[in-house]
Order: sequence, then structure tokens, then C-alpha cells
Amino acid sequence: MVAVAALGLLLALMLAARTVLSHPSPSGWLILLAIGPLSLGLMLWTILGTDYTIDDSSLRVRGGPFRWTIRLQDIRSVTPTRNPASSPALSLDRLRVDYGQDRFLLISPKDKEAFVRDLERRRSRMA
Repeated sequence: MVAVAALGLLLALMLAARTVLSHPSPSGWLILLAIGPLSLGLMLWTILGTDYTIDDSSLRVRGGPFRWTIRLQDIRSVTPTRNPASSPALSLDRLRVDYGQDRFLLISPKDKEAFVRDLERRRSRMA
């Protein structure tokens, strides 16, 4: 997933640079010099800032600038999936967390089995 995102960003920046080089203007260069670092920064923030935390009452998911807090009592199911939809998951080997009324989130903890065990253990304490 990271490689695909990096290649997509690189391609977009190359196309933008080609456009600016074929029609040079000061504003074009300024836009390119602003968009490149901002895009790279957002991509790195999302990649390096993706994590999942389970506490006694909630599952907290962070994916770059995005945050989700799911109450443990609202989780209906956790199932393996390879759904490629956009999500705070850095792998296609994912877990689908169904919660609330028809809501779900795709995540990809490194050790999915340990993650699910911890989640189930904490949820059973609430019962």
C-alpha cells in the first residue's frame, strides 16, 4: 500500500513538473514547490502516524490527521478482509470492525490475532 501511494505521488509530481516546465511561470513554480512538500508531508504523516490503541472502554484509531474513537460496547464484529477501500490500514491484510448502526472501519494491526484477543478480553470485562 505504501509503495502504491508513493508511486502515485511521484507520478503526480512528475506530471505537474512537466506541465510547469512546458509552460513556465512564477506562479506555476510556486504552486509546484508548495504542493510537492505538502503532499509528501501528508503521505508521511499518514504512514508514520497510523496506529490503533485499545483501552478499557474504546478502540482509538489514528491515521495521520484522521481520528476515530469507537466504544468497545458498540463493536458488533471483527472479521478478516482484503477490502482495498480507503482506510487507516497500511496493508491489504486487514480487519473489518463493524460498529454502531451500519458503520465499519478497516484496520491492519501488525499482529491481528493478538489485537483481536486483546479486544475480546477487554470487551468481556465490560459484560
